[in-house]
Order: sequence, then structure tokens, then C-alpha cells
Amino acid sequence: MIGIYRVVTHVLAVLLVPVAWVVARGRARHVACQWALGARYPAEKLAGLTPGTYAAFTAARTEALWQHGILLGLTSGHRDAARQAELFDDEVRRTGSIEAALQRTLPPAESQHVQGIAMDVRPLEGAQWLEVHGGRFGLYRVYDNEWWHFEYHPGGPPQRLPHPGFTATRAAS
Repeated sequence: MIGIYRVVTHVLAVLLVPVAWVVARGRARHVACQWALGARYPAEKLAGLTPGTYAAFTAARTEALWQHGILLGLTSGHRDAARQAELFDDEVRRTGSIEAALQRTLPPAESQHVQGIAMDVRPLEGAQWLEVHGGRFGLYRVYDNEWWHFEYHPGGPPQRLPHPGFTATRAAS
């Protein structure tokens, strides 16, 4: 099924290039790609990402589609502190402990989603592409147990961690 979506999205992007050329001459392929991916992933919300994160993600997905025929969508980007707290509290209830919850999600003060630099991407094929090519855009997978979670770090790759709540100080205790 993903192959059909990929082909249809790519064809739509090609068909949109002439219109995008009128709107944004020097960036027609980029704009056409964003429109096509917006049609493929209509529930996507890119608002709230920092300007650098937004630029890096849209540049990466443009290259993924045009150069490699890979779809790269966003499942979740920026979350406000209240939503992140809700997700963390739900995970604490589900797992029965803060320590267990920290292996899947973080409280608002620690979440890079709240800062606007973290993104949960889809599909798996897109995340695999981003794992290989994302560094050129400052986008890195940061947790071993979350194939979908990438963060914008323009200065280079951050430390890779086994799960969201892992820190050296927590490991030592």
C-alpha cells in the first residue's frame, strides 16, 4: 500500500511544479513537494517547530521524495507543555511507575517536543531514510528504542541514548 501512496504523492508533486513555479520560482520543487506531502498527510501539524527545525525537516523530506522516492511524514512535532504533561501522566498510569514511564516519554521540562526541535516521523521507510541522510540536515535519531523520534541538532549528533529517560546520573543511581 505504501508503494501506491509513494507513487501518487510523487506524481502529484510533479503535477504541482508548474503552479509552484508561479508562486515560488526558485523553490518550485520544494513548494510542490510540501503541497503534495500536505495532501498525503493532511493531519500533519508543522506549526510550533523552531524555524531551523522546520527548514531542516522540509528540506529533508523534499530530498527524500525527489531524489529517492521516499515519503517522510510527521506524526507529532511540537507539543505544548500541557499536552506533554498529559502524555507523561497517562504513561505513568499505564506503566504504574515514573521510572517505567520515563522509558517511553518525558515530562514537559525534559521533552524536546515542547522546545519545538523534536519530531516523530513516519512511515518506517521514511525514518530509515532519515537515519541515513538526516545528519546533513541536522536531524538525528536520539533514542535507540524509538525509531520514529528525531531531533534537530545543527551542531552535530547528540549522544545516542537507550530510551528517553536515560541519563548518566539516573544510570549511576
